[in-house]
Amino acid sequence: MSADGGLNAVPAGARLRGDLRLVADMIERGSRVLDVGCGDGELLAFLAREKSIDGRGMELSQSGVNACVRHGLSVIQGDADHDLQDYPSDAFDYVVLSQTLQATRQPLRVIEHLVRIGRRAIVSFPNFGHWRIRLNLMVHGRMPRTPVLTHAWYETPNIHLCTILDFIALCAELGVGIERSVTLDRHGLPYRLKPQGTLANLMAEQALFLLRGARSQAPA
Repeated sequence: MSADGGLNAVPAGARLRGDLRLVADMIERGSRVLDVGCGDGELLAFLAREKSIDGRGMELSQSGVNACVRHGLSVIQGDADHDLQDYPSDAFDYVVLSQTLQATRQPLRVIEHLVRIGRRAIVSFPNFGHWRIRLNLMVHGRMPRTPVLTHAWYETPNIHLCTILDFIALCAELGVGIERSVTLDRHGLPYRLKPQGTLANLMAEQALFLLRGARSQAPA
């Protein structure tokens, strides 16, 4: 293993996809980070190399875990629906759930655990309120497939699709504060649209939120 923990196995010039770059920009240097559903460890490797974070990961697929281990990353095999409850409160500065919320069985409970485990949580997901999805349903009467939602209905891992406005309403219900929010196109590039607006719910294909639990919010 190399002196930097094996991270030289990840190409130094590797570029993050657009939404992960925005996630990385939200994370402070030297932070403790848990990436839930970390895939092959792309984000964790970037953060360790560029921001010297103390990173941990959880990934459901064995192939993803194996890829992370090859890159020298500290990752365990786990399921967000069942294994987040085992983490102590305030164990991390940031907990990341990127493009995974819609595949969980209990998204409300998952959000509660994210803001319990971390001082802040970063969550991104595809927006089912996008105009192309609405148009497909109206015109064709079939479950749509888009560049962001690529699976057929009978094999999709996405079982709890929501709109941007649905997610904002859930945060309000849970008393979870939204510190920052970004609406994105299919390539992960940001729109200049406020997520709380109807236009953003119609035009954005993805959304990204920086959250803070009620116990961590400063008193008014």
